[in-house]
Amino acid sequence: MESQVRAEAPVTRPRKKLIIERRSSFFDLNWSALWEYRELGYVLIWRDLAVRYKQTAIGVAWVILQPLITMLIFTAVFGRMAKVPSDGVWYPVFSLTALLPWTYFSQAVSRAGESVVANGRMVSKIYFPRLWLPIAMVISPLVDFALSMVLLFGLLIYAGIPLTWKVATLPIFIFLAMLTAIGISLFTSAMNVKYRDVGHAIPFVIQIWMFLTPVVYPLSIVPEHWRWLYGLNPMVGVIEGFRWALLGRTAPDPVVMVESAAMLVVIVMAGVVYFRQMERRFADII
Repeated sequence: MESQVRAEAPVTRPRKKLIIERRSSFFDLNWSALWEYRELGYVLIWRDLAVRYKQTAIGVAWVILQPLITMLIFTAVFGRMAKVPSDGVWYPVFSLTALLPWTYFSQAVSRAGESVVANGRMVSKIYFPRLWLPIAMVISPLVDFALSMVLLFGLLIYAGIPLTWKVATLPIFIFLAMLTAIGISLFTSAMNVKYRDVGHAIPFVIQIWMFLTPVVYPLSIVPEHWRWLYGLNPMVGVIEGFRWALLGRTAPDPVVMVESAAMLVVIVMAGVVYFRQMERRFADII
């Protein structure tokens, strides 16, 4: 008697469907897609950190050396030679409290501005939320920032400046710096796809921007009738907030802080709209 062998039907697994819908509004960020692809964000952040310190002689020591050397130069040039006032604070501490958030901001914008072009093959071949490219490059420098804060706290201890409850507000100003970097990066990363010279202009613009921000000088030396203009710079609120939280000085000018916060909201919203409008053409022109 011959045995009959029945062929089992192959097991089929349900496939995920990708549904492309028309956007409901300019500010539709598609939060569900961003969350679904969060692991891609982790990979992009980790890859940036690994590549940055791969085959380096001193590794993460650059995180400490860069702000330390810059602080020493600022102290010699602006604190000693130019005699720039520092609101009664020891100038190295005064400059470093502004230099660290500014360094984070400048690094985040510089890296994020090249993020879409640098990942051109991914953009042209597979689907994923393009917003993760600049956002990941803004998040990764936070690791460097956290390590460099060790230098700042050590200098505060050396200078005998006690920490107060105000230090608990630091995460707020770090978050504001991150949002500012994201808003600017959404513009620069999208523009750099079409106009590649944007990537060359970013370092120059950031350098000019630093001198329009009270990093090496206090806001108090700016004439009052010009401070409203300074308030349009969102990084002014971040820098003033850092100095208030760490140095325990008088509260920042409320008008300047409100202006900076309002300008930050405008930049982020406009950046989202511009990036979302441009990303549909990334694969065609990249």
